[in-house]
Amino acid sequence: FSHLIQHEVQKSHEVNVLNLFGYTGLASLAAAAAGARVTHVDASKKSVNWARENQALSNLTEKPIRWIVDDALKFVQREARREVKYDGIILDPPKFGRGPKGEVWEVYKSLPNLFEACRACLSEHPLFVVTTLYAVRASAIHVAQGMEDMMNGFRGKIEMGELVAREQSAGRLLSQAVYARWER
Repeated sequence: FSHLIQHEVQKSHEVNVLNLFGYTGLASLAAAAAGARVTHVDASKKSVNWARENQALSNLTEKPIRWIVDDALKFVQREARREVKYDGIILDPPKFGRGPKGEVWEVYKSLPNLFEACRACLSEHPLFVVTTLYAVRASAIHVAQGMEDMMNGFRGKIEMGELVAREQSAGRLLSQAVYARWER
């Protein structure tokens, strides 16, 4: 997604990116380094603090990143009510988790609601949406179909697949995650 951000920034367009379930900040830092204004959301204060440390270690402290400790779904729903818009959204939800106030996240039940809430936060001409799911039984096709529903009416393309690691001893591919990516 960095190339899409850089292209828009070169045309003097501001790019706003939302990173939900941002963990230790790698995607937030990549988006900020490419020129985006980033909102990084994670329910874990420890993870957000770690991400901020990674920002400093990466010499990116001058980059505009909002660090938010909150439940991802509740945050996006509030942003939609405030009519805040994003040009790119990165979703990297866990299979199961709890928000800072005990909110329950179960990917199979919660992801459709999150997709719906995220759609309400997309700008008129979004650049990308990326979803990665680790340690789940869902296929990349299921994730892509959910994203296709979310992006209905926007012109772009969806790619999907698996993230794999190669086993050192036997050389086999081991599935780690599935992903879907929509791009304008």
